[in-house]
Amino acid sequence: MTSVRSILLVEDSTRDAELILNALEANQLANRIVHARDGAEALDYLYRRGQFASRSDGQPALILLDLKLPKVDGLEVLRQVKGDASLKMIPVVMMTSSRREHDLLDSYQLGVNAYVVKPLKFQDFVDAVTRVGAFWAVVNEVPAHPGASADSPRLSAVSP
Repeated sequence: MTSVRSILLVEDSTRDAELILNALEANQLANRIVHARDGAEALDYLYRRGQFASRSDGQPALILLDLKLPKVDGLEVLRQVKGDASLKMIPVVMMTSSRREHDLLDSYQLGVNAYVVKPLKFQDFVDAVTRVGAFWAVVNEVPAHPGASADSPRLSAVSP
């Protein structure tokens, strides 16, 4: 049996990361969540550099990416992911507090799959993350990534 692929969460806010992790867990996703705290760490994970040089698991099934990150911002991470033939098929959901039209346009021009503005109210934030997780786990169909078999699991919800 092939294991369920991970979700890469790229979020520098400890509070937002905890909320996202709790909301995904409440949605009963079986995927392991890998948390990168800045854009450089996310790229190291994806390219198996530094502390991730020896990781043996495959690429994530989904990247949840904050826009405003230290070291390397979310747009640059997105640019590198979507510009790399070995990574570009990974769905990327930008999760940000920015409502700036420029950020939205730049994200879509670089190939983001979805752009979600983080709500300010706690329950609205949890609801938004739950809906994003449910969409990518249950509704969305993506092609297998290069090198993956056609029946490789992507995201998976745990059966109650």
